[in-house]
Amino acid sequence: MSLRERDQAVIWHPYTQMKTAPLPIPIVRGEGAYLIDEEGNRYLDAVSSWWVNLHGHAHPYIAQKVSEQLHTLEHVIFAGFTHPKAVELAERLLQRLPGQPQKLFYSDNGSTAVEVGLKMAFQYWYNQGRPRTRIVALENAYHGDTFGAMAASARSSFTAPFTPLLFDVDFIPLPTRNNLPQIKETLKHLLADHQHAAFLFEPLVQGAGGMLMYEPDLLDEILQLCRSHELLLIADEVMTGFGRTGKLFACDHLQHAPDIICLSKGLTGGFMAFGATSCTQAIYDAFLSEDKTKTFFHGHSYTGNPLACAAALASLDLVERPDFQQNLDRISAQHQQFQDRVQTHSLVRECRCQGTILALEFEVASNYSYFSQIRDHLYQFFLERKIICRPLGNVIYLIPPYCITNEELSYIYHAMEEAIHAFSTLT
Repeated sequence: MSLRERDQAVIWHPYTQMKTAPLPIPIVRGEGAYLIDEEGNRYLDAVSSWWVNLHGHAHPYIAQKVSEQLHTLEHVIFAGFTHPKAVELAERLLQRLPGQPQKLFYSDNGSTAVEVGLKMAFQYWYNQGRPRTRIVALENAYHGDTFGAMAASARSSFTAPFTPLLFDVDFIPLPTRNNLPQIKETLKHLLADHQHAAFLFEPLVQGAGGMLMYEPDLLDEILQLCRSHELLLIADEVMTGFGRTGKLFACDHLQHAPDIICLSKGLTGGFMAFGATSCTQAIYDAFLSEDKTKTFFHGHSYTGNPLACAAALASLDLVERPDFQQNLDRISAQHQQFQDRVQTHSLVRECRCQGTILALEFEVASNYSYFSQIRDHLYQFFLERKIICRPLGNVIYLIPPYCITNEELSYIYHAMEEAIHAFSTLT
């Protein structure tokens, strides 16, 4: 029995209709921007394996640091105990994060990092005897699959079975030059009753919503209005963190720093599952009390895992090298040149880019949804060219590891242009 068949017998894969999906491709090795299957085929990882990989697969420096940690301390309970790598990582991250965060809470993935942020915000108000029980979020949002993060995400086919179980959220549209005045009026009306604890947002780019992009100055106006009504500002930087938008964090583009920042994905350079949520001193102080019921009752068995901390510290070492920003600038420039080349093509609905993120939206006759026919055709089209992509409906996007070369980018761009002509009229 092949590895694919063995997998089919025992594994349930994420976001996969197991009845109709083709057998998975067995990947046995990673090298730079490539993943290599059991037959030796090399696939360009154009999406950084779900946006997590920063510096390339099996990066020897990160692998060395994790290996060293394995022989020192693999894990320790993080309630009542600590360890050097957790402290060092928190010190270094807090220095790098936008604003002036003072504390870092560890978790184990992006969804739980958001879950922590939401619970911090709600309990911040509760502990002061002024409970606020609603939040504001953006339409088309995706914040994760745990219940709090799912409640804060757009209602869709993904959330439909659980809708009766989710708490209510007030959603506002993605801001544009045209709709910003109306959004601000709507917000003023919503926030007048002082029942909202926080505004949760994906800064500049909404990932799973279709790589939708918006301008920092527009977001700043919304943040300013929310802050004037005392809402806590929660930035979901799970996808955008660690260089994806051209700066280390998407919030580095903003004038108004968030109170809470949620991190995961690129946090360990793609090596280990890990999450972190930062907060200001004021939020932390709201939990300090002789009354033990004001404790933040949240945790994970692998909170602050030393192996994950070691990977994250090694990744930060690479981030601090001069060639890191040089690669961000290089990839961003290549994306911009491609966007300029195809933006006015009659078969392109829109091409947009923000830093190292590029999204090409195909003009199709109908059905732009995640379940549209074109999605599966596009996925297979790129796979046949040994490029790993996961189209979002009619949107094909590129979020590469930063080690990708200009030649490799050109190969992907060429495949995208081929796809424009092959599939843009597909209904």
